[in-house]
Amino acid sequence: MRPADVDEAIKQAFEVWSNVSPMTFRRIEDGEADIMLSFQYRAHGDNSPFDGPNGILAHAFQPGLRIGGDVHFDEEETWAKYNTGYSLFIVAAHELGHSLGLSHSSDPGALMYPTYAYTDPKKFHLPQDDINGIQSIYGQALKPVQPTGPSTPVTCDPNLSFDAVATLRGEMMFFKGRYFWRKHSQIPEIQMNFITLFWPTLPSGIQAAYENVEKDQVVFFKENKYWVLNGFDVVRGYPKRIYQLGFPKTVKRINAAFSDKNTGKTYFFVANKYWRYDENRQSMDEGYPRNIISDFGKTGKVDAAVQHNGYIYLFQGPKQFQFDPKTKKVVSVLRSNSWFNC
Repeated sequence: MRPADVDEAIKQAFEVWSNVSPMTFRRIEDGEADIMLSFQYRAHGDNSPFDGPNGILAHAFQPGLRIGGDVHFDEEETWAKYNTGYSLFIVAAHELGHSLGLSHSSDPGALMYPTYAYTDPKKFHLPQDDINGIQSIYGQALKPVQPTGPSTPVTCDPNLSFDAVATLRGEMMFFKGRYFWRKHSQIPEIQMNFITLFWPTLPSGIQAAYENVEKDQVVFFKENKYWVLNGFDVVRGYPKRIYQLGFPKTVKRINAAFSDKNTGKTYFFVANKYWRYDENRQSMDEGYPRNIISDFGKTGKVDAAVQHNGYIYLFQGPKQFQFDPKTKKVVSVLRSNSWFNC
């Protein structure tokens, strides 16, 4: 990293905490500061040696005399401005939380959660859990309107809705913002993860997704772009524009999608209409778009869709409609998160 980029990343990391508390920070050019930051190599005199590339990225010491509050970064990591390596900004912001007295959080969406997860520094917003934590120590920010941050979705919230739902090699995946839940029929626990932990180059806020079982691929959509994944790897040459699939330029985003593995047809939901795509011919079927309400019952706009055990599940806000394609009727209406044993 260029020295200027290092300085900027550290400055932004301090601002993460000064923006939501009454604290201010000042850089000094020489002498001993309350918080000393340095890049260190393996054993470096604090009884906490680094372990080379990957593994432990950095560590910090709780507030106190001498080494208290200091932050050490592993010199052997590939540090980066964005996600071409480990984000110095994200790691520094996390470690400075420790320097200021915060412990690790049990909230998987919090900055102080013990697992590294990349977020674009330009789009970073300190989560509410971290704001609550720092303000419990130092008090509220010196602003008339207190800053707020995003909260982690609660798995069993009765109002939980999804941005997209898809399958992947026997698993079901439910997407919401920068998170997704994994459900496997053999594993009782539902796992929630960051999208970037599995697919660092994918954006947050996936809007539609489906699995092509025949090709062992999963296709993700956001705005007018789509990505193709082979297993857990993004296929070279993506993202591409959705217009290459045959959509008119009036379509700006896909709301939901599912693929019928029995017919090789993929259904795309856009506002109150849907298109049908032939995976074998790689072109749209004639006679589309059609009205969703005409062929799938009274569901209107669809947020997410998936085919499972012979049924089609169409998600709309906190509700999902279980549609039987044989009788062409909605056979039940369930909560969207009924898959999570809530």
